[in-house]
Amino acid sequence: MKNIITQFSRIFVGLLFIISGLIKLNDPVGFSYKLAEYFSEPVFNMPFLVPFALGLALFLVIVEVVLGVMLLIGYKSKFTIGSLLLMIVFFTFLTFYSAYYDVVKDCGCFGDALHLTPWESFTKDIVLLFFIFILFINQKLVRPLFPNSVQNIITYASIILCMFMGVWVLNHLPLIDFRPFKVGANIQKGMEIPEGAPKSVVEMTFIYNVNGVDTEFSTDDLMNLPEGATFVDRKDKVITEGYVPPIHDFTMIKDGSDYKEELLVEPKLLMFVTYDLTISEEGGMEKLEKLNQEAKAKGYIVIGMTNSPVEEIEKAQNKYGLTFDFYTCDAIALKTIERANPSIVVLEKGTIKQKVHYNDIEDLKL
Repeated sequence: MKNIITQFSRIFVGLLFIISGLIKLNDPVGFSYKLAEYFSEPVFNMPFLVPFALGLALFLVIVEVVLGVMLLIGYKSKFTIGSLLLMIVFFTFLTFYSAYYDVVKDCGCFGDALHLTPWESFTKDIVLLFFIFILFINQKLVRPLFPNSVQNIITYASIILCMFMGVWVLNHLPLIDFRPFKVGANIQKGMEIPEGAPKSVVEMTFIYNVNGVDTEFSTDDLMNLPEGATFVDRKDKVITEGYVPPIHDFTMIKDGSDYKEELLVEPKLLMFVTYDLTISEEGGMEKLEKLNQEAKAKGYIVIGMTNSPVEEIEKAQNKYGLTFDFYTCDAIALKTIERANPSIVVLEKGTIKQKVHYNDIEDLKL
């Protein structure tokens, strides 16, 4: 019975680590955004680690996949199980911290393929911790499946394949797109809220200065405010989260007006998405104006999408000779559309028809 439980734990943990790791390895840039969120001031306040987020993301997901493979084949079981135990203890701490303090809404354990609430993520890690602990106390039952030479080949091959996959998706696009802006998705439909969808319940607290002291009042208390009380601030606390459409915070703002209603019905729209012009790849930006002219000659409306201020937009237009207009949108929404900075998106009446990395412009079919 002990052996059956141990082997089940071995298969369950190994497969889960491989699947979770491969999903994140498919989109390491997305996982790096999640790590940067953990490093941010509201969470662990370690901004000096933000520049290393992508490198750390690649390292962690490759280790995750390789340890899963090593566990399945029984390679260096003591080292493998010890490493898995350390990783899961660390991840359990992170997910508990996120859940308890409500600072990170989604741990990113399964990328965009499966979104888990903080408490769901913590529960998942507790389950994994239980099975890894079973493996830890029964290490002698985790025996190699193959001769040592074959074990070495499988392990080193998994490392090389993971590194190759990581380099490939960074220089092209994720092999599988799990995001709401994938090819075939319609942006207007993605922003719709179904009739009867649950709405958020928000508790509002009002802060008024009463005789020099900031005092909190509930909504019900507002009818009986002390004389001379002056408004200071308002705090909103979400009690229950309502329905959030897959696509939200998407705008096409120019000169203070949102043009998404007009632009998303165009039959031929080409967007250059670069969420931050100050860190966009120069090699990619240099290719945009030529493509702009080619697309306009074929009847396309061409626009840029960014979260950068007007000053940076003007600098980029002058530096790269760009003659198309830029519209602004929330940075997170733009990062969700595509990971490359810049990237190219072709739309037909709001439906995404093509998306390419700036390295793959020649693959566009206009």
